[in-house]
Amino acid sequence: MLSLWALFLSAFGAATLLPLQSEAVLVGLLLRQPEAWATLLLVATLGNVLGSIVNWLLGRAIEHLRDRRWFPFSAHQLERAQQRYRRWGQWSLLLSWMPVIGDPLTLIAGIMREPFWRFVLLVTLAKGGRYLALAMITLGWMHGR
Repeated sequence: MLSLWALFLSAFGAATLLPLQSEAVLVGLLLRQPEAWATLLLVATLGNVLGSIVNWLLGRAIEHLRDRRWFPFSAHQLERAQQRYRRWGQWSLLLSWMPVIGDPLTLIAGIMREPFWRFVLLVTLAKGGRYLALAMITLGWMHGR
């Protein structure tokens, strides 16, 4: 049970703007408990999506603070991200699984007032798909040895 909490917390934190990795935790647990792959995928996906929801909520709440000195993005960075989001819109959330750009995308989605239901659907597909691919590679490698 402790390992599931560790996975959940690493996935949650990794989806926020914190520099955490959840993939290594998932792979380690898959190597130890391959029969629990479905539970591990569910926990990792749930944690990662909930972390992204935190970003979305922050985006909804803090956009009006963008001119403050402590704001995490420069006005130029925020404007560029908003332009890209306007160009690609909701479909850009399918890239929310990617390192570096995924977390800011979820924050920008909140700033851009992306409907919550669509945000959750697209982010769950992206992040769950990433974990599924990682699990398939890991379990396939285990069976191929």
